[in-house]
Amino acid sequence: MKTLIIDDERLARNELKRLLEPYHKIEIVGEAANAEEALGLISELQPELLFLDIQMPGKNGFELLTSIEGKAPDVIFTTAYDDYAIKAFEFNALDYLLKPIDGERLKDAIQRVEEDRDIHEETTDEKPERASRVLGENDKVFIKDGEKCWFVKLGKIRLFESMGNYVRLHFDDQKPLVLKSLNSLEDRLDPENYFRANRKHIINLQWVDKIEPWFSGGLLVTLQGGDRIEISRRQAIRFKELMSL
Repeated sequence: MKTLIIDDERLARNELKRLLEPYHKIEIVGEAANAEEALGLISELQPELLFLDIQMPGKNGFELLTSIEGKAPDVIFTTAYDDYAIKAFEFNALDYLLKPIDGERLKDAIQRVEEDRDIHEETTDEKPERASRVLGENDKVFIKDGEKCWFVKLGKIRLFESMGNYVRLHFDDQKPLVLKSLNSLEDRLDPENYFRANRKHIINLQWVDKIEPWFSGGLLVTLQGGDRIEISRRQAIRFKELMSL
């Protein structure tokens, strides 16, 4: 993952590079001390991830992001000030790290980056030709879990939850397991009604009760019945596009 560090303090850049050494998937391709330097390097190196300070001489971090032409890289803000957190998430930042950067918080941020990229790859990979027709909310499906069986309208299933090689279906007060992958189920579900929220969950949009801004530019969705599901940052962008006027 090609990464650029942008910070006007040389010591801060060096410390961040030290902290990133154990993360072999992070390839630091350059560093910049201000926005003007950074814009040139972004254009030349096409990084996938920025560690970006906010307060710098000249343009600040937000102004830098506004100046980037084309698709902006993923961003983790690094700053000594906590005043900008809400604005940072308005820029769809993956995370917001306060200096001095804590190693565990950095680990969490890197994990968010990896999860965000994984779900993007899963949802943009070309899917094989579907052998079966797409199922809508009015279709009924047969479900068997052990000795119990159900014949339930798909629209009643509010949540599909990945559990290893199985998927747990949530409807009424029932939570049976079926031997399927979440990806294979996603291929069968009508995208007008069912949305891949993250690597582990598909939600029924008809059951969405409340939507809240969430950490790292994601969304927190509450379903009727009380289930609370995080929509990843990248999927949140798709969700807003899908659900907006």
